[in-house]
This record gives sequence, structure tokens and C-alpha cells, in this order.
Amino acid sequence: MKQKSNEYKLLTELYFRLLPYQVLLLAINAINGIVDTLYASNVIGKAAMSAIGIFGPINIFLSATSLMLVSGSQILYGRYVTTKREKLAELFTVDLLIALGISLLSTAVLALAVATGLTRLLLSQQPDLQMLNRYILGQLGGIPPLLMGQQLFSFLSLQNQTRSTMIASVASFLSNIVFNHLFIVIFPLGTFGLGLGTALSNWVFFGIQAVYFLRRQTELRFSLRTWRREEGTQIIRLGYPGAIARFGEMLRCLIVNTLVLKYVGSVGISSFSASNSLLSIIWAVPFGMAAVCRMLFSISIGEEDRRSLVNTMKITMTKGMLLMFMIVALLILLAEPLTRLFYREPADPVYYYTVMGFRLLPLCMPWSMISIHFACYAQTAEKRRLAVVLPVVDGVIGVVLFSFLLIPSMKMNGLYIANSCNGVLCAAVVIVDAWISRGSFPRNLEELMAIPERIGVPENERIDISVNSMAEVVSVSQQIGDFCLERGIDRRRAYFAGLCMEEMAGNVIKHGFGKDGKKNHIDIRVVHKGDNMILRIRDNCTAFNPAERANAMEPGETGKNIGIRMVYKIAGDVSYQNLLGLNVLTIRI
Repeated sequence: MKQKSNEYKLLTELYFRLLPYQVLLLAINAINGIVDTLYASNVIGKAAMSAIGIFGPINIFLSATSLMLVSGSQILYGRYVTTKREKLAELFTVDLLIALGISLLSTAVLALAVATGLTRLLLSQQPDLQMLNRYILGQLGGIPPLLMGQQLFSFLSLQNQTRSTMIASVASFLSNIVFNHLFIVIFPLGTFGLGLGTALSNWVFFGIQAVYFLRRQTELRFSLRTWRREEGTQIIRLGYPGAIARFGEMLRCLIVNTLVLKYVGSVGISSFSASNSLLSIIWAVPFGMAAVCRMLFSISIGEEDRRSLVNTMKITMTKGMLLMFMIVALLILLAEPLTRLFYREPADPVYYYTVMGFRLLPLCMPWSMISIHFACYAQTAEKRRLAVVLPVVDGVIGVVLFSFLLIPSMKMNGLYIANSCNGVLCAAVVIVDAWISRGSFPRNLEELMAIPERIGVPENERIDISVNSMAEVVSVSQQIGDFCLERGIDRRRAYFAGLCMEEMAGNVIKHGFGKDGKKNHIDIRVVHKGDNMILRIRDNCTAFNPAERANAMEPGETGKNIGIRMVYKIAGDVSYQNLLGLNVLTIRI
């Protein structure tokens, strides 16, 4: 059995280390939504549940806007971090300014809608309309910290500051419970208190994260002096495909809500709000996987690393998909206990519809994994056709089409089944796009991805070596030297390339392996591009910048760290980055 490469092991370890924090970010709104629906259904009443359901499209709009900025800035971060690191502060500032501007505009529009009675377009009957208006007013003050807090979370994740993100997420969840109890039970403010509790918890989420950027020395500093409109244009240009599905989901919600009200009634909205609010936490898992993939995709493309692109997708389509199947099975088994969190009378139609929601809606999740991740990959790789078509089909066309066909006859079950039919349709779109791009039917994952030729180099222009011990280091120089000679590189450069990698790999094993109490790996990659030899060594040891060791010695200390000093003398360029917790050293000869 062929052993997995160290690169695959490093990516797998990194993937599942980053995943919990990304899931936490995406789940924070969903968890707070669960808290809101529990207080609404058990303390305020069913009318409050309708208000939350009707507010759903607005939440989706805010989520889509935030996703557009997060995905656009992450893609640019991946490109800049290896070659233009000085632009990161500029990127950080522009992203926050756009998030602040959009959030303030959204707040003003919603306040105007309530003041002028435009909310009647969403819901006309009383007392539901009054409850909706009060809920919106409670939410208004939390929109700016929500959008800006999610941007801070993204940058903290990229900086590997997982402790700050964890503290902020947990504090936000706990504070929302406290505020909701205060404003609904102790001071009965109804749906206004419900919205206010969420708004204040958003400020807690934002404030805890902001402390890192205010008190610590970090290259990501907010400064109006670094503001450039061009960066904002780039963020939106790269980010909008990632938000198309969410914007489409907003339109889809409006259409589906209309269909449900027509063929099922408000009881259908209440049941869908209950099942969907709890499942929105579960949706944080595949969307969290996509967020991790987006970071890894963007860095891989910045490094022009085709192999890492494929391995990242392989991890999520195998290990990630297995996790998703396990979660779906558990949800189906727990359908009735989950329903009783919201409704307790089995004879009530809302009870039956909610149970079926928990049994049928999860079936679309594995299918959606394909759509979500291929849309994320297409966006990052700038495969414009797939990046636009797939989210449009997934966000609007598929579910709406099948809902029109199935809801009139199958009621709420028709809506639930429509989501799975949509997933199958999206998977077909991915296959057809790869077929068109390649001119032949895709037979494996790499062919299904149809990686553009402009990214990276062909297999015969690169060599990948896994190193796990000092004994294996000895062969590194010979393997690299032979590869260089085969590519027509002169003997002197071939010798120096092998020597540099042997020295640095040996240094990592000698000083890094076993120091952090975990199993360490080294992955070496050599690329021949044009007249350049690009050597990269990546490991999961404790962060260590060899430049500090090379530059910290006095001239007379010639016997110390001679290998590192030799590499810096031989190489035309040596750069070190700690990317998402991995040490990445790049040498050009």
C-alpha cells in the first residue's frame, strides 16, 4: 500500500486544526439564532417565530455581504503573503472600511423601512408585523460589529491566532444567553429584547477580537494612510462569486416563503424556521470546511502549487465527506427529540412538519458539499464560468425550480426534497463544466477540478520529497541534483540546490523534531520554472525563522550555524513565512 506523502499529512493535520475555529465562526450566528428561537417559541409565542423566519432573508444578505469580503480578502492574502507581504496592512484596512460602510448603510435602510412601514412588503398581518418591526429595531445596533467582527475573525485565523477567536466566539454565545434572559424573561421586552440581546452579543464578539489589533505588535494595523480604492475593487471582484449563492439564497427564501404561505400556511413557516435554525448550526460544518479550503487554495495558488490544490480537495471530499455522512445519520435518528426542543404536541401539524424537516433536509448536505467546495475552488482559481454558474444554480434556480414542482402536491416535504434534488443538479453542473473545460469526461478528482494551465507547472517540471528522519536527509541532495541535471540545469546550480535543501532539512530535524510533543513531518518541493530553480521546504515544527539565526551571530562565530549561513550566502533569495502554523522556507537559486 502506497504511503501518503508528507505534504498530504501536513495538509490533513492543518485542515482539521483550522476547521473547528472556522465552524465556530459560522456557527456563532446560528447558535445565537437557536437561542433566539428557543426563547421565542417557549416564552414569547409562535408569532415571534414567524418574525424570525421573515427576518431570515435579511440575515442572509448580511451573511452574503460578509462572505464576499472575507473570501475576497482571503484570496488576496494568500497571494500577497508569499510575494507582497507589505500590502497586507493595506488589505486589512480597506476590508474593514468596506465592511463598516456596508453595515452602516444596511442599518439606515432597515431603520427607514420600519419607520415608513415598508416592512409590510414582507409581512402584512398583525400582530406579526409589529413583532417583526420590534425585532428589526433590536437588531439594528448589532449589524456593524457583526460584519466587522467576522472580518477580524478571518484575519486572526490567517494569523494563526486561534485562542482569540475561540474566546470571542464562546463569549458571544454566553453573552447572548444572558442578554436574552435579561431582556425577555426579567424585563419582558418581547421581540425587541430578542434582537437587542443578539446585537449586544455581536459587540462582545467584535470587542474581544479588536483587542489583539490594538494592543499587540502586528503587521495588520488599521490605518487610513494605507487606504487604496484599488484594493477594495479587488476584494469585491474576487469575493462576489463566493457571495452569489448567499444573495441568491435571500431571493430563494422570499420565493419559497411565498410558496409555503400559499400552499401550507404560517404553520409551514414556523416549522421550517425551527428545523432550519437548528440545522444552520450543522451547515456551519461544510461551510467551515469551505472556509479552510479557501485559505489553503489561495495560498496554494499564490505558491503555484497544483499538487496542494488537489490534495486539499481530496481531503475534504474523503475525510470531510465521511464526517458529513456521520452527522446526517445522527440528525435523522434524533429527528423527534430535536423537534421537541421547539414543539411538544405531536398532534399539531407544526410538529409533524418539523420532524420531517429534520429527517429530509439533512439528506442534501453531502450533495451540497460538492457544490460548496467546487464553487470555492472556482472562485479562488478565477474559473469565472463555474464560479458564477454554480452558485446561481445552487442559490436560486435549483431549489426554486423543484419547489414549484413539489410543494403544491407534497407540501413541506416537497420543499425538503427539493433541496436534495438541487444538490444532484449542482453535482451535474460541476461534471459538465469539467467536461467542457477539458474536452473529455473527467475520470478522477484532478480532472474534475480542471486546474487552469496558468497555475503551477507540469509534473515533469517538479519533484516532491517526503523526509521523516535524518537517514532520509542524506538522499535529498542526490535526488534534487539528478532532477536539476535532467532539466538541463548546470552542474554548479544543481549541486548547490541539493546542498541547500539537505542542509535545511537536516537543520529542521535536528532542532525541530520532537520539540513540541507531536509527530513532525517535512515536505520538500523543487520546481523548475523558466530559468529559476525554486526550492520549498514545509514542516509542522515549532515556528522558527532561520534568518534570525543567520543574522544574529558575530563575525567571529564562524563555527555556529554554518549550514544556515552557507545557504543564505549561496541562494539568490531566501524567504521564510509561518503560514497558518506551518513553517515555509522558499529558496531561489
